[in-house]
Amino acid sequence: MEHKSTRSMHRYMVGLLSILLVSSCGSEVKQHSESVSYQTVAVSNIVASNYYPHEQTYTGTIRSANTTGIGFELAGKLNGINVDSGNSVIKGQTLATLDTNLLQAEKQQLEASLQQTKADLDLAQSTLKRTLALKDKNYVSEQQLDETKQQVTGLQANRQRLNASLYATNLKIEKSTLTAPFNGKISKRHHNVGEVIGLGSPVFTLIGNDQQQAYIGVPITVAQGLANQQQVLVRVGEQSLNGNIAGISGEVDSITRTVQLRISLPNDATVLNGEIAYLEYNQNIQVTGYWVPISALTDGVRGLWNIFVLSKQADMSGSNHYAIERRDVEIIYTNQDQAYIKGAISADDTIIVEGLHKLVVGQVVTPVKTVMAEAL
Repeated sequence: MEHKSTRSMHRYMVGLLSILLVSSCGSEVKQHSESVSYQTVAVSNIVASNYYPHEQTYTGTIRSANTTGIGFELAGKLNGINVDSGNSVIKGQTLATLDTNLLQAEKQQLEASLQQTKADLDLAQSTLKRTLALKDKNYVSEQQLDETKQQVTGLQANRQRLNASLYATNLKIEKSTLTAPFNGKISKRHHNVGEVIGLGSPVFTLIGNDQQQAYIGVPITVAQGLANQQQVLVRVGEQSLNGNIAGISGEVDSITRTVQLRISLPNDATVLNGEIAYLEYNQNIQVTGYWVPISALTDGVRGLWNIFVLSKQADMSGSNHYAIERRDVEIIYTNQDQAYIKGAISADDTIIVEGLHKLVVGQVVTPVKTVMAEAL
């Protein structure tokens, strides 16, 4: 009997506990159903502009004002080399020589012929003097006098010819010594001692110590906006140098379709011949658009992009809740953080700047204002 009473009491307690739990759950459901929460989103006003700054980099090379392949003006066997690649030279310094044995022999032959001609000419002139004296006494004929004069004239011409040949031979001997035409550094040696080199074949490549210059090709439209002596920014390796435009080419390169700029670099610029140079050029492109963060863009259709814009609903008047609208836009230009766009937007629109992957069109959200960084 006591066992039945205990079991009845246990059932009563379980039932009472169940009723209390159900009542408690009902209260909680009722409490949550009375409050509606909306997702919070970061928003900002868009920035309108009439242009965007376009930064472009153009590539070229560093070349000395004097970079020359120097060689002899005549052919011959290379007899001596006094410098090699990497050596610095000064104007007039001897760099290399040719074998001049044949020229020396030719010079001796011409000198001997010239002495013989001078001796013959002295004899002919003495004979002419005697002939003229005898002609006054009518002891010689007119023909003998003419022959003597002709002999003197021929020997004088022969002497002049030999002098010219001797001068040419001496000039060849002089030009058999290669000298530096300007101060600079030997960048490359092309021949070795004992080689027979052809006429005009370069023996060395000489780079002048004069001011280094950058040669950079740019599009025609960019070249038309530049002027001589205009200062531009040139980057070489880790250096940023302020250069001046020394010249703008008057023709378009047939291969690259660019106009070449010749830019003078500072005298203290530590650059090497052949280094890559970059011209960093900024220009303002006149197009009306808006700056937005890149995080405010999402993929659209048919090559367009989308942004999410807040729209105040009629039934939300006076509240801080907005619905999301999708707008199609076109990207005109981007930098590292922002995009310049145009499309179905206006300057008074408020856009969502981040977290677009968590949102859907028509969703009601609560905006939180953020400050958008100014465009670079």
